[in-house]
Amino acid sequence: MSSHPPTPATTPHLQRVLGMPALVLFGLAYMVPLTVFTTYGIVTEMTAGHLPGAYVVTLTAMLFTAYSYGRMVRAHPYAGSAYTYTQKSFGPHLGFMTGWALLLDYVFLPMINYLVIGIYLNAAFASVPAWVWVIAAIVLVTGLNVLGIRMVSRLNFVLIGIQVVFVVVFLAGAVRAVAGEPMPSITEPFFGAGTDLGMILGGAAILCLSFLGFDAVSTLSEETHDPRRRIPRAIMLTTLAGGVLFVVISYAGHLAFPDWRSFTDADSAALDVMRHVGGALLAAFFTAAYIAGCFASAMTSQASVSRILYAMGRDGVLPRRFFGYVHPRFRNPVRANLAVGALSLVALFISLELASAVVSFGALVAFSFVNLSVIKHYVVNEGRRTPQDLVKYGVVPAIGVLLCLWLWTSLSGMTFVVGLSWVAAGFVYLLGLTRMFTRRPPELRLSEVEPEVEAPAATQS
Repeated sequence: MSSHPPTPATTPHLQRVLGMPALVLFGLAYMVPLTVFTTYGIVTEMTAGHLPGAYVVTLTAMLFTAYSYGRMVRAHPYAGSAYTYTQKSFGPHLGFMTGWALLLDYVFLPMINYLVIGIYLNAAFASVPAWVWVIAAIVLVTGLNVLGIRMVSRLNFVLIGIQVVFVVVFLAGAVRAVAGEPMPSITEPFFGAGTDLGMILGGAAILCLSFLGFDAVSTLSEETHDPRRRIPRAIMLTTLAGGVLFVVISYAGHLAFPDWRSFTDADSAALDVMRHVGGALLAAFFTAAYIAGCFASAMTSQASVSRILYAMGRDGVLPRRFFGYVHPRFRNPVRANLAVGALSLVALFISLELASAVVSFGALVAFSFVNLSVIKHYVVNEGRRTPQDLVKYGVVPAIGVLLCLWLWTSLSGMTFVVGLSWVAAGFVYLLGLTRMFTRRPPELRLSEVEPEVEAPAATQS
């Protein structure tokens, strides 16, 4: 390493070119509009036909958490995460455990995409078992990531455009389907007579999966004009817009096809809705758009988690020789990629419901600590305790904590078995890493997560 740090004149900087519309569009693209159909049938059955009501509950909790993310972005206006905020507010040990819980999300997100690809392609081509599609998708995505191919990233806006077109067509078809039938109850999909609040909460807890990505806007802080003001607003707008979109789509689906008890299969229930609304043509359009979106999501999520594992290996959090390795030819963390691909084979043995719930488990743990970080940073560390400050930095995030814990405790028993086992393994690993807390755990340099992936200029492509 050079002993002379680069001067301001020679240090490269990201350009601050992004405004509010670009930030919100980025957040919505990251959340993926059609993710509402990932757990459509599962949560509809769990809530006895009250999926839109469950989305309202989840959206309420996520708005409080989005507010807390915005407050922490003001305190630390650079690319951050729940790990970063917890580490800076509560110290490296709790930061490590929060990051470890969040890692559960990253590991399971590619797995969910592979599960969905297998479920819907099996529904379209019944003669080919779902596990064949799952393995084929894992091999293809892992191979492309190892080679460093990034074409899906370039197609993100095209894929989002296709999803937007599909949503418009679906909503128009749903309105036509409702118009041709006896008028259903317009309030029943939310909270009908005899609604079981426990069932609603159980479904709402799983739906946290749909909101993953609203915090991704914070990674653009260094490329945004006036990030302390715009990033918090963009996070709130992204959460609100995404939540409203989820509520509208699920509400239209329930009005157009209220007989949720007749689903052919809860995992692929969206196909029953599409066939009812627009026949085989809309079902085929949906399958194509959804599989394309899942494949793109699998590509990007597996690339992301492999680079997080690389960062953990590079910084000594995980074994450096394996996870911190960058292939000299492909210029990417090949071993970490292969590890993620191998872990994704768990999709052959796990249900979509459990995988979705496990992701929500990790997310709710992380979201709880983001809310707590606001209280610790502003009220405790900075001593902001005027009545107005106590509301902004104490009461509001405290409500966010309570809502997240309320949803968290509504998850299934098996989810807690998997989630708490993961947390326990992380704690044991932390004990070894810190030699029984006698030294600080390594800290991740998340702003440098991604290793160089382009070949040197002199290398022929």
